[in-house]
Amino acid sequence: MSIKEELLHSMGATEEDYNPGDYIFRESGSPQFYYQVVKGDVKLNNYNTDGKEFIQNILTNEDAVGESMLFTEKPYPINAIALTKCTIMKVCKTTLFSYLALHPDIYIEVCKSLSERLYRKFVLMQKISSHNAAERLKEVIEMMKKEQENQERYSFEVPLTRQQLASLTGLCIETTIRTIKKMERDKILHIKNRKIMF
Repeated sequence: MSIKEELLHSMGATEEDYNPGDYIFRESGSPQFYYQVVKGDVKLNNYNTDGKEFIQNILTNEDAVGESMLFTEKPYPINAIALTKCTIMKVCKTTLFSYLALHPDIYIEVCKSLSERLYRKFVLMQKISSHNAAERLKEVIEMMKKEQENQERYSFEVPLTRQQLASLTGLCIETTIRTIKKMERDKILHIKNRKIMF
C-alpha cells in the first residue's frame, strides 16, 4: 500500500533516515506509527529459537511497513530492519485513523492493499511448502519478476543475496547455493557478475 507523500505530510508525517541493519521496529513492540518507505529496502523478519533468521518479506520504495498490525491491539510479531540506507515516513496511528475515518475512499484502498498482500503471502506459503529446493527458489523469484515490466528471459536481476533467498524460502544457505548452481546448469537462470538473472 502506498499513501501519497503529500497526504502523509498533511497528516504531520516525519521522515527518518536509517542505515543498513537499523531497526525500524522490533518484534514485541507496540504498533504506534504508520511507516512508509520513501527510498531503500526493508526486510521483515524473525528468528527461531536457534537464532536462524526467517525473512517474511522485503519491501521497497512506496511500500508500507507493518501497517496491518495497526489494526490490532497486539505487539509486532516481526522485526523491520533496513537492508540499505533508507528514508522512512512515519505518521502517528491515531492521526492516520482520524484521517481514514474522514476519507473512506482511502480506507478502502488500505483494505485492498492489505488483502493483496495477504493473498501474495498465501501464494508464497503454498509455493515454499514444496520439498524441492529448486521449485521453492524458482517460485519465489518468479513472484518477484511478475512485478517487473520486462519479462524476457534473464532480464530480471534478483535483488536478494543467496542468504536472503535462503531465509525467505526456509532453506539452508548451502542448499540454496548448490541449487542455484544446478539451476544455472539447467538453464533456468543465469549468473552474471555473481548476480542471479532470471
